[in-house]
Amino acid sequence: MMENNHMMTKNQEVDTSKVEETVSRMDEGKKDEILSNFTEFKSYLHKRVQLGEKLGMDEEALAKTAEKVAGYLAEHEEPRNAEENLLKELWKVGDQEQRHKLAHMLVNLVK
Repeated sequence: MMENNHMMTKNQEVDTSKVEETVSRMDEGKKDEILSNFTEFKSYLHKRVQLGEKLGMDEEALAKTAEKVAGYLAEHEEPRNAEENLLKELWKVGDQEQRHKLAHMLVNLVK
């Protein structure tokens, strides 16, 4: 979620407007490694959630960041496994409130 702290402000706050830019700059090999296996994807998210918590992010801030990442992935990346395909389909049919709740669920899943 926060590769090389590019989304962090000088005050150690997350700038969610930079999520897409940060994710799009990720090395394709690294992105493939993370997205090719759902267990690896969850492990990667778990590490990012732990980092966010260490930086003082509450669950709402974590969910907002997860929501931005999920939106980017749904729009720009093809699912690489059945679990990601299900998440993308749920994302597509959900309204804004449902997507936000799904982001909360993803954060809880990887804690």
